[in-house]
Order: sequence, then structure tokens, then C-alpha cells
Amino acid sequence: MRVILAQPRGFCAGVVRAIDTVEHALRRHGTPIYVRHEIVHNKHVVDDLKAQGAVFVEELAEVPADAVAIFSAHGVSHAVETEARARGLRAIDATCPLVTKVHEQGRRYAAKGYALILIGHAGHPEVTGTLGQIPAPVTLVQTEADVDALVLDADTPLAYITQTTLSVDDTRGIIDALQRRFPQIVGPDTRDICYATQNRQTAVRELSQQVDVVLVVGAQNSSNSQRLREIAAQAGVRSYLIAQGSELKPDWVRDAGAVGVTAGASAPETMVQDVVAALRRLAEVELLTLPGREEHVVFRLPAELAADTAIEAVP
Repeated sequence: MRVILAQPRGFCAGVVRAIDTVEHALRRHGTPIYVRHEIVHNKHVVDDLKAQGAVFVEELAEVPADAVAIFSAHGVSHAVETEARARGLRAIDATCPLVTKVHEQGRRYAAKGYALILIGHAGHPEVTGTLGQIPAPVTLVQTEADVDALVLDADTPLAYITQTTLSVDDTRGIIDALQRRFPQIVGPDTRDICYATQNRQTAVRELSQQVDVVLVVGAQNSSNSQRLREIAAQAGVRSYLIAQGSELKPDWVRDAGAVGVTAGASAPETMVQDVVAALRRLAEVELLTLPGREEHVVFRLPAELAADTAIEAVP
């Protein structure tokens, strides 16, 4: 069996930064460290950090006064930040810098008087945080149909921002629909959309042209991992989302001459190798890596840990 690994795959710089933020905080402050929501959407990552002494909570009310509390990579609302200050918590913000950039863009548009539209998925933690970071009304659109249903004065100055974990391809149709209806609308350069999401989606499209089956390593609640599986399926290739090798069903790959493996931005490489090991238990494997874009993006740790070194993404 030929097993072809996508390139790039797995961890992005924002995820590496978030995980390292928790680990550096544990070393600096000792246990326990409290983390609001999953630091990233991956059970194996969360379980590993729990084993090191991190305690994950859903709400800040569960965090003892004066404790260290870390906000996840998805970002939080101003209300959460205010609550942390009011309770005297030592807050460390692990929000991905690309998400923070969207918050800043939204606030600038709002300050200039633009009516603001956010392209994203309702209920996603990043969207919830972004809506709570902008001190003005924001309209959420998820589809082109939502754009058609917008009721806005034609003279209203209008701007849009996007959820970072949507790729250029994910948002292109919605942005085109907005520009058709509202020719004067303004928005950020498409390069501001998450590089990691776009790179992984491009890689899985190329991978799908060379394999019979695609296995996407990632959590069920990871939207970018789900999207990778959808893209492979849209390319006409059987595709499955699995968290680890034990979830692999032999029937999925029994007749496959070539199997592609990729991973969402929050999935560790150890889980990719766990899936490869599961494939090796089924057949002799020839392991190849698809040529692709190498990532060398570096995000520094939060200011609260500024004495620590910069963190570089694993390609």
C-alpha cells in the first residue's frame, strides 16, 4: 500500500503558540494552571496538558481567585476579559495573533462608522469571541443565501471581516455575493485569511488527485479538520475523519492502492504517525510525502511570558 502524507499538515503557528503558552505558564507558575475552554480542538493535546497540571474549565467562575487563567487560541470577548480582571485572575491571552488581527480590523471599521459583517460559523468559539470584541452591532453571514437576505440601506457604509479558519476558497463565494449587492463594501486583503487553513486545503486537493482514500487526522469538533474531509469528498475521493489509528476501519482502505493522510491544524504529528502505524498493521506500506509549501511562520509568546523565546511552527 502506498501511503502519501500531505504537506503541509497538522500544527500551525497559532496552535504551537497556544500549547507552548500553557507549558511555559506551568513551568513559570507551577500547577495548577486554569485554561478556559479547550486550548485547541484536540483531545490528545488537552489530555497531555491535563497530565502536566492544566485544569480546563468552561467558565471563569470555576477558576479560584488570584489563579492563573489562560484564554484559548480562539479568542474571547471583552466581557470575559473584564470578568477576569474583576476577579483578580492573572490572565494570559493565548489568542492566535491572526484572530487578534481580525478583532483589530473590526474595531477600526466600527470606529469609522461602517456597518460590519462577519463571515463565519455561528457558535464557533472564534466567532463568539470576535462578536464580543467589537463595540458595535455585527451581522453574521454564513452562506450566500444569508447575503441575499440582508436588509441594509443602500447608502450605509459597509465592511466585512472573516473568521480566520475559513480559507480564501471558503469565503470567495460569500465575498463575491457581498460585492455584487454592495459594490462599495470594503474588507481586508484575502492574504489576511489564515495561511494555515488555505495551505492545508490546497494540499488536500492535490493529495486527492493521487490517492483512492483520504484519512484526515483531527477531532470531530475541529471545523478546519471537517473541512479537509469535505474537500477530499468533493474531489470524488472516499474520505474519513479520525482522531487516532484505533479508529481506522480496515474496510475503508482494503481495496485502496494509495491512501492519503493529512491532519487539521490542531492535530499533532504523533497522531498522524499513529494512523500510519495502523495502516502498517494492515499491509506493507511505502511511505511518501507530497511536495508542498513549507511553513516557517513564527509567533511570539504572549506578553505575560515575554521573557520566553519565540515559538516556531512545525512544518
